[in-house]
Amino acid sequence: MTQNRILAIGLDGYEQTLARELINVGKLPALAALKEKGATWLLDHGPATRTGLAWEHFSTGLSPDMANHHSAVVFDKETYSVCQQGTSLAPFISGFNKKSVIFDPPYFDLYKTSNAKGMVNWGAHDPGIACKSIPADLKEEVHDKFGPYPAKEWIYGVCWQSVEQTATMGKKLTEALEVRTKIAKWLLHERLPDWEFGLVVCGELHSATEGLWHGIDPDHPLHHAASAETAKEGLIAVYEAADNLISELVNTFPDATIVVFSMGGMGINHSDIPSMVLLPELLYRKAFKKQLMQPKSSWLVAEKGIVQLGEDESWSSTVNGLYPKVDRENIDTHSIKFIPKFLDTILSNWVRKKKEIPFTLSLDWMPATHYVHCWPRMDAFVLPSFYDGQIRVNLIGREKYGRVPLKNYSLILDEIEKDLLDCKNWSGNGVIEKFERRAESNALHRQPTDADLLVVWKGVITELNHKDFGRIGPVPYRRPGGHTGPYGIIHILDDMFSAGNYGVRSAFDVVPTIIDMLGERKPVNLSGVSLLSGSQKFSSAHV
Repeated sequence: MTQNRILAIGLDGYEQTLARELINVGKLPALAALKEKGATWLLDHGPATRTGLAWEHFSTGLSPDMANHHSAVVFDKETYSVCQQGTSLAPFISGFNKKSVIFDPPYFDLYKTSNAKGMVNWGAHDPGIACKSIPADLKEEVHDKFGPYPAKEWIYGVCWQSVEQTATMGKKLTEALEVRTKIAKWLLHERLPDWEFGLVVCGELHSATEGLWHGIDPDHPLHHAASAETAKEGLIAVYEAADNLISELVNTFPDATIVVFSMGGMGINHSDIPSMVLLPELLYRKAFKKQLMQPKSSWLVAEKGIVQLGEDESWSSTVNGLYPKVDRENIDTHSIKFIPKFLDTILSNWVRKKKEIPFTLSLDWMPATHYVHCWPRMDAFVLPSFYDGQIRVNLIGREKYGRVPLKNYSLILDEIEKDLLDCKNWSGNGVIEKFERRAESNALHRQPTDADLLVVWKGVITELNHKDFGRIGPVPYRRPGGHTGPYGIIHILDDMFSAGNYGVRSAFDVVPTIIDMLGERKPVNLSGVSLLSGSQKFSSAHV
């Protein structure tokens, strides 16, 4: 095992194919050096990538099944309410003997560690945890010394409709990475220099890829938007700033073994519109034989189904404006037997059983929540989702107002799958890549973060056309980028590894590898296998 301390740098939202192109034209020298001198594996996150919880998988070392956590969205079967919830799990370093310094990994609960210091939720993308620091006053110290996170409004920015906003997004995220680099160096070199394991994660690549991907991808339907060239410049600038962070840290800590990794890849967004908007409306029409969403008439003639937004239009306010207003606190309980109480349901029955309440956010901004008041009267409904479609059966014996007997569970899902296979996009092509069902044998005990049917979309979908349910959409594009890249990547720079490419391994292998290299004991039920195991060929220093 290595005797060096280990510095791990997580690149949230990094796409290795784009980085390779930039390396080939000399734009990312630090990553080029890692590629040349280090050992490299591509990482396959598998179906777990569709949970959207890649950083919980890293921070805890647990797969979705091991953690019993399949989505950031929690459904309360008693009240039919939903919220977005962070982690309640301990980090994989919780039992470490070696001293750790941690800066900004998502879903990483510092308070559940015994020998770590640092700060989380400084400027993370989908932090999954409240802002915390050890020592407790460190977060105020960071704020006083470096200021607040400089790109807060752009963490989830949707700006493709505006050249000016696109330029601002790229500029502010680049600035945020520059400040992140300064904080990371200060924490590890000056403020908390006595560490054996250091972890720094940057989320700006995630934000930039989701907001600016149309500028870099010639096949993107928004690639010819006025903002595309500006988006390309901004995305490249963010990659260059991330490369500089790596360079600064590698040069500052020449004694450390360097691990640079991303859990998964990025690419064009296939899921926002069909999962957040179209699928909920489809199941509503199926249940009630009428439509709830009323798209603008001007959108119906959009070329190739791509609706243009005005420069000052907000996607969220525009799309949510397509629905009739519902007084959710004064619904006729005789007709639907249900009063949703959004502010109260954050403390759902499932959450109340826990000793501590996880970091929680409202999902009221998501179009899928416009249908919540109808869920008790539907055989199946669509849970809000940031990725692929999530369908839950309203099952008798599980949901409070269940309608479907267990004997009809598979029949309902068969029917929904058939309806979706019959749907076409604007060009007349099918919209389904595949379906994934959870086991029927466990249907009555489905977890609050789990669905019964997962819908994986095929290509870019801005509208659905069905022979019985009519035309749904088109709807304007939301995030240009999404989690569709097939691979993450890991580079390890240490004498125990010969330079070279070692093929493809599981993204769950990152954590066991770090634990092995540190010589720490593996936690019980850890997912993945160390890269040090198996038949890999290492240098003589490892023999």
